[in-house]
Amino acid sequence: MNTKGILKYICTSVEKGVTKDHVQNAKLVENQGIKDDAHVGDWHRQVSILDENDIDSMRAAGLDLKPGAFGENLVLENINIDNLGIGSKLKIGNAILDITQVGKVCHSHCQIYYETGDCIMPRLGLFARVIKGDNIHPGMEVSVDKFVDRKIYQVGVLTISDSVTAGKAKDTAGPAIVKIIEDELDAHIAWTGTVADEEAQIIRLLIDLTNRKYDMIVTTGGTGFGPRDITPEATKKVIQREVPGLSEAMRMISARNSTQNAWLQRGICGIRRSTLIINLPGSMKGAQENLRVVLSVLPHAIRHLRGDIVHKENIER
Repeated sequence: MNTKGILKYICTSVEKGVTKDHVQNAKLVENQGIKDDAHVGDWHRQVSILDENDIDSMRAAGLDLKPGAFGENLVLENINIDNLGIGSKLKIGNAILDITQVGKVCHSHCQIYYETGDCIMPRLGLFARVIKGDNIHPGMEVSVDKFVDRKIYQVGVLTISDSVTAGKAKDTAGPAIVKIIEDELDAHIAWTGTVADEEAQIIRLLIDLTNRKYDMIVTTGGTGFGPRDITPEATKKVIQREVPGLSEAMRMISARNSTQNAWLQRGICGIRRSTLIINLPGSMKGAQENLRVVLSVLPHAIRHLRGDIVHKENIER
C-alpha cells in the first residue's frame, strides 16, 4: 500500500450539493473544515476526499470533468486511499485529517449527478474532520499518519441514559461493551457517545450513525419498564428489518443463567440499510452477558450486510 502521495487539487464552494471550484490555496481550520467552504462546521463531514484515479476512470468514459465536479474538497494523487477505514488519519503539511466516514447515502440525485451522469462520491469518497489545522496548497505531500484497515468491522456504541448524560451517574456499560467488541470481536470502535432518554434525539443519532455506514451500532440502556425507557420504540422507527432471533437469544440465555427478570428486557435488534442495530440493557453485567450470547454470529451477519456472502441459490439463478 502506497502511504504517501500528493495533494493534486483543492476545491471549495459556498453552497452544498454543487460542483466546487479549484483554488490555489486554502486554510484547514481545526474542528471546522476548510475556511469559507459550504461544509465548514463542527460536524463529522467537514472535508470530502477523492482519489484522482477514480476521477480519471470517469473521464475515460467520455466525461469532461474539472476538479470539484463531484463536490470533493481534496483530490489526492499517488496514494492508496481505497483501504483507509474510519479512524485513519491523513497528514498534509502540519494539518491532520481524521477519517470519519467512507462513502455516503444520497437520498436524491443532486446537481453533480445530473451534470456527470454518475456521482462517485457516495461510493468512493472519504469524509474527514480537521483535528489539526494548517495552510495547504496543491503539490503538498500527503501521508497516512494512522492506518485503520477498512476491512475491520466498524462499530458505534451509544449509551442511552438521562443520568449519564446529565453527569449524575457513571457509564459502566458503555466502556464494558467497547472492551468486548475490541477484544473479542476484533472490531474498530468508530464512535462512542451518550444521549438522554429522548425519542427524537435517539432516532436522529441512530439515523446519522447508519448513514455513516457503520457495520453495527450497539446501544445500552432504556430497554426496561420505566416511563422513560423508550429505546426499543425509537429503534423500531429507524430499522427497516427486524432480527428477532438475536434479542430472543439474549433474553433466553440471561433468564436461564442469571435472572428471570431478563424476560422483562424489551430490547430489539434490526437492520437499517447495511447496519445492524442491537439494543442491550443498561446494567454493565446485563449488557456484557447479552452481547456475549450473540457475539459468535455477528461476523457472519456483518459479512452478509457488507455483501461479502452470496446465497448459493442467488448464484444458481
